[in-house]
Amino acid sequence: MKDLKGFLEGLPDVKDAAQYGVYEKSVNQNGSMWVFMIREADDDYIVAAGEGSEAFQGEAFECAGMKCVKAPKTFENGCVLRKLFPFTAPVPVLRKTRSVGVGDRLGIAAPGHIRVFNKYDAYPVFAQQSIRELNLTNRTYEDVLDSASFYVFRDGYKDGFGADGDHLKKPEDVEYALSLGFTMITLDCSDHIRNDVDAMSKEEVDAALTLSEEEKSRYLGKKFEIGNGVVLEFTEEELKRNILIYKEAVDFAVHIYRTCFKNGEVNADFEISIDETETPTKPSQHFYVASELTRQGVKIATMAPRFCGEFQKGIDYIGDLAQFEQELKVHAAIAEHFGYKLSIHSGSDKFSTFKLIGKYTKGRFHLKTAGTNWLEAMRAAAATDPALYRAVHKYALTMFEEAKKFYHVTTDLSKIPDVDTLSDAELVDLFKQNDARQLIHITYGFILNAKDEQGNFLFRDRLYQIWRDEEDVYASMLEAHIGKHLALLYEGFGQ
Repeated sequence: MKDLKGFLEGLPDVKDAAQYGVYEKSVNQNGSMWVFMIREADDDYIVAAGEGSEAFQGEAFECAGMKCVKAPKTFENGCVLRKLFPFTAPVPVLRKTRSVGVGDRLGIAAPGHIRVFNKYDAYPVFAQQSIRELNLTNRTYEDVLDSASFYVFRDGYKDGFGADGDHLKKPEDVEYALSLGFTMITLDCSDHIRNDVDAMSKEEVDAALTLSEEEKSRYLGKKFEIGNGVVLEFTEEELKRNILIYKEAVDFAVHIYRTCFKNGEVNADFEISIDETETPTKPSQHFYVASELTRQGVKIATMAPRFCGEFQKGIDYIGDLAQFEQELKVHAAIAEHFGYKLSIHSGSDKFSTFKLIGKYTKGRFHLKTAGTNWLEAMRAAAATDPALYRAVHKYALTMFEEAKKFYHVTTDLSKIPDVDTLSDAELVDLFKQNDARQLIHITYGFILNAKDEQGNFLFRDRLYQIWRDEEDVYASMLEAHIGKHLALLYEGFGQ
């Protein structure tokens, strides 16, 4: 660590920090201790110099007369960093005017994301993962949180970010995320939503449910004026269907809120996801769920309905935009009426919808992206190591049918060009083609976990090395791609 001597002797002047491998924007002071990050061949490290540096676990040394520690990016050191420098700890962001979740499956996307949110006033959720994504990427919530914190510290982002335990279905998973300091829980209610009710006849519905007098008095014979000229009324049959479909989901959400959130005493935002269903959420269904949650004291920050059309992974909206606009107008009005934001899931690359979303939410929204960040990482790999990308692409083709069991996609593999017929320069253009995008999108877990007969990763280590070596390429791609999402959203509400 002798190469740090010149830098340390010159503190707080950091104009020459780069020549010592120091990230200039990471230099921070806490009392008499200086803390910053350095780049070495294998990874980035924290360096703490001065009184208190022993709080970090790592290699102790002396430099310029100060006790110092070179600390790896472990969870324990992340906890110390978040305590010393609160801007590296997540905060609740959903109740801010606008927020965007940028799921980072790989733990390396934050530098590009930070570049985007330095330009916009939306609040980012840098740490966002589902349990399924954790399993497919061999990560933990500790790692997801640390990845965000360390990059925020390294690149000097101090405007606040959130951490989302995404699409959680079990109380123990909710408690796990909250115990680590995650500041947002997306509760996936899909296991408690019935998909068979729409196909039931009126007679079957009547046989399945008798309305209580209380339910009748709450909803029947009333007109609910919810703004934007929207008025909702319930027929008896419609109310019965809504109860049959969603009552169990409402009960589940109430239980999670009262137990895990301690009736609002936990400093974290609560999002309700009812989008993982086979049929779109009708306005009256959205209203019913919101009304019942409100009646039972559940304070939600956002709700994600299932919109008409198809929000497939990694590609633009499929469906009737005029119908989407009309229903979006009502969904946005319902959210505003009950005092929460509309959340748009599978929001990656839905470019044709963004201006409408910005317009009808009046700039108050939560957009959730995930897989598109992975696709940009693979596009960076195709641009910088074409041979490796060709191998990954061919492997993905062999795993597509298995991966398709977990996603609803309309991918046509026959429309994807044979990579052996493409030049190296043409490989990057595959990411402009929907079928190729979905192929790589849904096979990410197989790509990252593929091993040879000796148990060595086929692609994972080589891909991560590329992404480290070509960090600026990936960050620049993310800055442009995610930036396009926000630019269109902001255009919609005239900002």
